[in-house]
Amino acid sequence: MDIRRRPPLPSHSNYNKKQEHKPITPPTYAAASSAEVVDQRSPKASDALPLPLYLTNGIFFTLFFSVAYFLLHRWRDKIRSSIPLHVVTLSELAAIVSLIASFIYLLGFFGIDFVQSIISRNCAWDLENDDERRFIVNEDQIIHCPVPSSVSAKPKLSDLPAIPSASQDDEEIVKSVVSGKVPSYSLESKLGDCFRAAKIRRGAVQRLAGRSLEGLPLEGFDYDSILGQCCEMPVGYVQIPVGIAGPLLLNGCEYSVPMATTEGCLVASTNRGCKAIYASGGATCVLLRDAMTRAPVVRFTSAKRATELKFFLEAPLNFDTLAVVFNKSSRFARLQGIHCAIAGKNLYIRFSCSTGDAMGMNMVSKGVQNVLDFLQSDFPDMDVIGISGNFCSDKKPAAVNWIEGRGKSVVCEAIITRDVVTKVLKTSVPALVELNMLKNLTGSAIAGSLGGFNAHAANIVSAIYIATGQDPAQNIESSHCITMMEAVNNGNDLHISVTMPSIEVGTVGGGTQLASQSACLNLLGVKGANKDSPGSNSQLLASIVAGSVLAGELSLMSAIAAGQLVKSHMKYNRSSRDVTKIGS
Repeated sequence: MDIRRRPPLPSHSNYNKKQEHKPITPPTYAAASSAEVVDQRSPKASDALPLPLYLTNGIFFTLFFSVAYFLLHRWRDKIRSSIPLHVVTLSELAAIVSLIASFIYLLGFFGIDFVQSIISRNCAWDLENDDERRFIVNEDQIIHCPVPSSVSAKPKLSDLPAIPSASQDDEEIVKSVVSGKVPSYSLESKLGDCFRAAKIRRGAVQRLAGRSLEGLPLEGFDYDSILGQCCEMPVGYVQIPVGIAGPLLLNGCEYSVPMATTEGCLVASTNRGCKAIYASGGATCVLLRDAMTRAPVVRFTSAKRATELKFFLEAPLNFDTLAVVFNKSSRFARLQGIHCAIAGKNLYIRFSCSTGDAMGMNMVSKGVQNVLDFLQSDFPDMDVIGISGNFCSDKKPAAVNWIEGRGKSVVCEAIITRDVVTKVLKTSVPALVELNMLKNLTGSAIAGSLGGFNAHAANIVSAIYIATGQDPAQNIESSHCITMMEAVNNGNDLHISVTMPSIEVGTVGGGTQLASQSACLNLLGVKGANKDSPGSNSQLLASIVAGSVLAGELSLMSAIAAGQLVKSHMKYNRSSRDVTKIGS
């Protein structure tokens, strides 16, 4: 690449004008963007005094500390002489006025020259030329960088959407972010305005990438609500439609189930399953277990020493002591059990605890840390390798979750009458029983499935998780499910059940606090924490998830048994509109 000098340009539209340049050959990008590149412009005058801004700052800085020292010295003499402090001389009055004036100036304007000097050396990608990129180091230097032939032509800068209602200050900050002078992640803290930070970051991303984000909404979202808890460096938000399946008749209560999805047929199919369950008298769900887990990994110098800690942790006599230490982390955390596994001299300790209405990962992690700190006194040679050793196991398919459970373990069942199977589901009881055996049980076994003995539990779990602000990644273990079907009542009716050992949900914390997700939780009657019975809201949400999975399994299996799957997807999961024309 080469660097060419040029006179300052008034706007981006003049970047392509040919001028005489003096070639410079820097070794790297870093050399061209370092402090050796000096701003050649004259110093900016101050608004307070007819002097350069840095001189004005120096004057007021000196004045502030001088009069402060003078006043403190005078007040000390008055105290020693028993003279009232409110009695001031003309010189003291002038000093007080000067102190206030200099303080106001420094508070509002000190450091402006430094900030302006940074902004004036902004770097920005000039995308007007499709054959090469020009990286602007400051207003009189350009680095020409050839674009690889494999990269498609970039849109012109004029084609990229302008920052909505962008002020000149915002435009300057965008240039600073593009140049790397201002880190993108620090915009919220520097500006104190989350929406403005997202708008500026969005403009910088478009210029750096040379691609437009038009179509990704920016307006209409509360960016303050996600600061520090849900998402970093936002530039907009993704719109996902929310459909309602139901009413789902579960344990004698009706629920309208919100599902956020872009898969056609999913809501309609689940809704049909809810209709079949409702017409047959409803479903019953039972909570088997409620315990979130975390499993740190520690290492010793020998396997013998690791087994000593294992026996200590699993000894019933020590549990109460460990529970007291663990439970100090939260008023809702209650240690339920400790299960250890050894691999050589490495010990994996799986803690299980209840976490109230929170999903509980942070809560259990704090409790585990308390116990590890406590154990260091009796086991000083214990080396904590990691707070999570994957024996938990979080966001990964694992047999330990399938067997032992994690989060909420539930079983949900319903008896579907023969008339409903025939009229609503358009199939027969024997056909469903045979299909379930060959597909969900035998077929999954042949595939070596782990916790996947079902038709599409993950579909329903993911849609409800996104709608209610759960962690979508925990769909992996939360979708562990085995679907069972058998003929009952002399073969006339269908008994269907789903057993789900690791549904990980919460009604407080994380994304549950966002407005849209909170509204969906409110629709289900499980918004926030239950003050009368801590944990009951999250347990009810887990039951609703299982009941919805039961409805989804029933409907999809019926569609497959009746040979309607492809037909229904072609009808509801395809659009006849030309999407390219809609986008343009």
